Amino acid sequence: MKTTPRQSVTAAAAGPRLVQGADERFTGYGVMGVPYASGHYLVLRDMLASSLGTACRSIWHRDPTGRWTTFTTADPAVSCPRYFGSVAEVEQVPSIVVSWRDDWRVHATMGTRLSWRLALKATSATRAMTTMGAVMPQRAWNSDAVLGSMGPMAGGVLRSGRVRLHGRTPNGQGFKAAPLQVWRVIDGDAELDGTSLGALGPLAEQSRLGDFWLPQRGLFFVGQARFTASAATAPVNG
Repeated sequence: MKTTPRQSVTAAAAGPRLVQGADERFTGYGVMGVPYASGHYLVLRDMLASSLGTACRSIWHRDPTGRWTTFTTADPAVSCPRYFGSVAEVEQVPSIVVSWRDDWRVHATMGTRLSWRLALKATSATRAMTTMGAVMPQRAWNSDAVLGSMGPMAGGVLRSGRVRLHGRTPNGQGFKAAPLQVWRVIDGDAELDGTSLGALGPLAEQSRLGDFWLPQRGLFFVGQARFTASAATAPVNG
């Protein structure tokens, strides 16, 4: 049965479940990334369930100079900066609100500082990826070999640049990403701290954080992620 992004997010939020494992696991949804022709970049994560015990939302922003800032609603030690904070400035914020205008349009706000509107669409490529996500067993999503072959395929099918579904974060942990459902971002606008980020468009050079490559075309997802702590973890920038 075909579902819209809002229907999938509503279902995930009604009963978020974590996959089994001894590693650090998250279930949620968000925007893998949206590039702007101006050189800005935005990411949204809404982790509905966490093995660390704290659900959280975060916004990642890259400015045209390449400087990253992560805004998080939870303690950085148990949210995205735990894995990516060594290469970004980190700011804990009171709230990030995600609301739906209809089944295909989503609006994220961060107080008066951020207003981010996105229009989503299912395409033949995203439907193919979602179909694959529905039939793959959980053990496949935990296999380095499977994820290693899926990344390049996903990047080619989605025409989003290089994609890696497993690797190392900037802070040193191993990561495995399972985007179970995917949709294309086809339109939208964003204003952060009084500055319009301009029109959607790929960056001049694709950006990455450790082995995690940011897509060159906007993508929205519902899925899971897991992280394995390394022997030495880099500090979080405050």
